[in-house]
Amino acid sequence: MPERKHLNRYIKWIAASGCSAALALSLGASTDQNNPGGSFGDPGPRPGSTPHAALNQLSAGEAAAYAAGRDAFQEVDSVTGTLSDGAGLGPRFNMDSCAGCHAFPDVGGSSPKLNPQIAVATKAGAENAIPAFITSSGPVRVARFIRTPSGAPDGGVHDLFVISGRSDASGCNIAQPDFNAALANNNVIFRTPTPLFGAGLIEAIDDGGILSNMKANSSRKAALGIAGHENRNGNDGTLTRFGWKAQNKSLAVFAGEAYNVEQGVTNDIFPNERDSSPGCQYNSSPEDHIDANGGRPRHPATAPSDVIEFVFFMRFLAPPSRDPVTPSISNGETLFNSIGCALCHTPAMTTGSSVTPALSNKPVNLFSDLLVHNMGSGLADGVSQGTATGNEFRTAPLWGLGDRLFFLHDGRTSDLRAAIEAHASSGSEANAVVAGYEALSGQQRRDLLNFLRSL
Repeated sequence: MPERKHLNRYIKWIAASGCSAALALSLGASTDQNNPGGSFGDPGPRPGSTPHAALNQLSAGEAAAYAAGRDAFQEVDSVTGTLSDGAGLGPRFNMDSCAGCHAFPDVGGSSPKLNPQIAVATKAGAENAIPAFITSSGPVRVARFIRTPSGAPDGGVHDLFVISGRSDASGCNIAQPDFNAALANNNVIFRTPTPLFGAGLIEAIDDGGILSNMKANSSRKAALGIAGHENRNGNDGTLTRFGWKAQNKSLAVFAGEAYNVEQGVTNDIFPNERDSSPGCQYNSSPEDHIDANGGRPRHPATAPSDVIEFVFFMRFLAPPSRDPVTPSISNGETLFNSIGCALCHTPAMTTGSSVTPALSNKPVNLFSDLLVHNMGSGLADGVSQGTATGNEFRTAPLWGLGDRLFFLHDGRTSDLRAAIEAHASSGSEANAVVAGYEALSGQQRRDLLNFLRSL
């Protein structure tokens, strides 16, 4: 039957990957596929790889900038550039390439099936220990400490690895953070990579459009306990929208910060080393920069540094495609709207006028309001960013959900049902909506899950 498409493809994926039937059941596969009213689980991610390309309507120059950016995004960095194409890794880092974290289902996505952080921990002779929260089959994770040793708020990224011991880092002897102590003291939280598909369209949505959508359906939102608010840039007061707490203003800020924080590469936007320990500085800063003397050979004139190339890649990266609609998917979409999911996961917004025709006045089928909401004690991480408090998170865009392997900000589950249920806890704005989901019949839940996995 057409509505079994997603369930069947999940079963095939389980078989192809060598997983046992017990694992399939633990991830939510139905125990009785012939019972249309039974309890059906997450149909699972799409099997195989879903390739992604550039937006339509790009000019020749924009297409070239996208291609150069995609190449730069996959560049592997070493400390001095002697072991790879790029230089500037460390002194502290989480990964040695952008595409290492943003890998699935294609370059620009999220965590892959096999965590690359395991291999990079000891690459080139490094002697890093693998923290307990990093596993080969688990999500790529970034660690943040909630408090400083004095008890003051922290919230910053504490990189997993150091370059000490690497063959290209002679003389550097810094140590990893004490993650065991942080875990014992409940002082560490995790974040996973956010997918970047369609990021340029999200960037091009006017602030006014986001605020107008926030005010829409106000009576129904109030009846369900849904509030939410925008996050803002502290300097110019404009809306921020990227990151798990919508803390970053633009793709340029997002790229520059990630290059410095995740790989340790200083750049024109974040030009200073995060760790200036003696013996661990090997390059002049910023390590990635615009060359005022004519540019570097591999950079086209439109993209004179890695960070700017990253921006062009993300800005021109097309959004995810959807699966063909079946009766089950259609019914699931109706249920998604009727129980209130769409009040936060707004199906579509529209970009404003842009100098780039491919981004100008376009529909953005992101399934997010780009606001931050109180998600309750169950998801709270105790970290504030901008105007987003420790229990608030941006409504995660759902487009591309059919290709996601891990869910929620910390990647705690691979089961879409568990992710939905985790939205309900003390203080959460989603409690009434989750109650509506739990009141659905088994058939209706299956349809809703099929719809979500079709995105």
